[in-house]
Amino acid sequence: MFKKITVHTTKRDEVIDLTPEIISFTNESAVEEGMVVIYCPHTTAGITINENADPDVAADVMRRLDELYPWNHTLDQHEEGNTAAHLKASTVGSSQQVILHKNRLLLGRWQGIQFYEFDGPRERQVFIKIVRS
Repeated sequence: MFKKITVHTTKRDEVIDLTPEIISFTNESAVEEGMVVIYCPHTTAGITINENADPDVAADVMRRLDELYPWNHTLDQHEEGNTAAHLKASTVGSSQQVILHKNRLLLGRWQGIQFYEFDGPRERQVFIKIVRS
């Protein structure tokens, strides 16, 4: 089972909850046991699993990433001017995997699957693959 999601971001830095769409896809699949892989094929965006009940957590993560990787660092001089976005994406990572058991994602009570945009606004792709076991 495979699905491609198109994500439209509206700001340079943005967090989008993918959890409902991924749950819907797993429900449609009727796969009982397996692994769900969520992959972002972009070098300035990423996928993470984190607190999803309190939106302040995502804002805190974004703020701290901005502190670690400021946009106007004097040593970041490559042509595109988005070194900070590449560093943030490398830190967050491009994929996550979640166990699928009895057709349910085994996420913790407060966890969600989030798409992090670091160089928007853009149209992005996210790939979801269910590997049956």
